[in-house]
Amino acid sequence: MRSLIDIKDLSVQEIGELIAVAEDIIADPEKYAHKCAGKKLATLFFEPSTRTRLSFEAAMYELGGHVIGFSSAQNSSTAKGESVSDTVRTVSCYADIIAMRHPKEGAPLVASRRASVPIINAGDGGHNHPTQTLADLLTIHREKGGFENLTIGLCGDLKFGRTVHSLITAMSRYGGVRFVMISPEELCVPEYIKTEILDPAGSPYTECRELEPVMEQLDILYMTRVQRERFFNEADYIRLKDTYVLTEDKLRNAKQDLCIMHPLPRVNEISVSVDDDPRACYFKQVLYGKYIRMALILKLLQEAKA
Repeated sequence: MRSLIDIKDLSVQEIGELIAVAEDIIADPEKYAHKCAGKKLATLFFEPSTRTRLSFEAAMYELGGHVIGFSSAQNSSTAKGESVSDTVRTVSCYADIIAMRHPKEGAPLVASRRASVPIINAGDGGHNHPTQTLADLLTIHREKGGFENLTIGLCGDLKFGRTVHSLITAMSRYGGVRFVMISPEELCVPEYIKTEILDPAGSPYTECRELEPVMEQLDILYMTRVQRERFFNEADYIRLKDTYVLTEDKLRNAKQDLCIMHPLPRVNEISVSVDDDPRACYFKQVLYGKYIRMALILKLLQEAKA
């Protein structure tokens, strides 16, 4: 049974096909309004979510399907001690496809080995978030016309930021992509991202502590929040949470066609004054996330049926 656990599960060709379907959905949504009639998506969210969960639900409804599930571990039998394996084997009896978010790295992979329907990883701890990456890729494709020869600035929490890890993994497969990684020393990108992804791909990257000196180089600026829920020490979170705050003033040397992205939720790392800047694309990302998830649901259900 085909599942999506890691963005590497999709080939470059398959990503291109998903983007093409998403573009077609945007152009002609009525054509897809009944594609999943009679099908059910289960959203198993063991960790809080607004955009990802509602995006999956909206995607399935707009395909003509139905949604079941829960939005908190406390609202499931996990609170009684049920294992992830037993939960997904049970839910597989009720649904045709499952979107799952879990605070523990690797939980969706375990689930995919026990479920009898496709599993979509909707985020596992600080590890992966492949459908956010697909939303990011659709945004980049629509804003930049493709993926090659781009300089991407990644700013904020690069250690625990699963969206950053997945985006680096995806974009390192395209030619001419350069990464500028901006973070406090304590929140640098993990070493395995460099040794297992960037170095083998031959993707050039630099690491720095300040955003403004590199701003003029960037085609894309991907801001992230410092994630309180990933810290064991509250004092460390408070010390680091306001390290980078993007303001209009800091954009004065940026390219006029810079694409500013953020996986959201935003806390205060992007000033609300930036929202009206035509370069701000983070709310477009939200909308594109729905369309690319529609395309992914269609792909996995069609492959399961085949």
